[in-house]
Amino acid sequence: MPLETEDIVAYPVCRNSVREIVDHVTEWLDGSSYACRSFACINPHAVEIAAGDPEFRAALLAADFLTPDGIGVVYASRMLAGRIRRRVTGMDVFEALTAAMNARGGGSCFFLGSTEETLTRIRTRMEADYPSVEVVGTLSPPFRPRFTPEDDLAMIDAVNRARPDVLWVGLTAPKQEKWLAANRAELQVKFAGPIGAAFDFFVGNIRRVGPFWQDRGLEWLPRLIQEPRRLWCRSLVSAPRFFARCARYRLSQGRRHKPPPGD
Repeated sequence: MPLETEDIVAYPVCRNSVREIVDHVTEWLDGSSYACRSFACINPHAVEIAAGDPEFRAALLAADFLTPDGIGVVYASRMLAGRIRRRVTGMDVFEALTAAMNARGGGSCFFLGSTEETLTRIRTRMEADYPSVEVVGTLSPPFRPRFTPEDDLAMIDAVNRARPDVLWVGLTAPKQEKWLAANRAELQVKFAGPIGAAFDFFVGNIRRVGPFWQDRGLEWLPRLIQEPRRLWCRSLVSAPRFFARCARYRLSQGRRHKPPPGD
């Protein structure tokens, strides 16, 4: 059965649990096709960036499913009479899918992005935590605002020579989503996910806050305190704009479905 989605300001956002999502993805991994499926994470900041970036919006909509990465999306679902009640982050999908692959006794993955130092640490931790999952390749691409065609070809070639089951992309948003959407047709992998900061969370470069903050939808607050210069716009500008967008969207949907006089 297909994953269930609901409309969050014109984005079809998945409302399934992490376990249901992983069960769905493992069906793709069990298939023989290397036609790349992908997901992306959506949060208030992504929606607001995409409002002024058509390429990013198209990349989000091109994903096979979108997960509700931010607590703001959970609140938006309630505002719009939806059924999403929990966040599903890129880190959640990465950990749950990798654990499922390990429990099943195998599978392979490739990590694209970040620094050589971080990639080396990822290999080490993968060997310790998920010994049945083979890391068949890693690549730290050049740090540029936009990759050249030569960069793209080199990255695609490195991935395809390794032929992983899963490709994890950590190039930061929206660069990673755009790159994956633009090159997905050329990638010989079964599933790919742009998971950004999950690379750093996994090896401890950035400390993820504990369940107390996560369960209350307040994970953003300690991160804002830790990285105010990077995250202030996301928390203090994008979030209010997003909720204003949700309110306008709800009003517009209500007018659209309002019965004509006399009915």
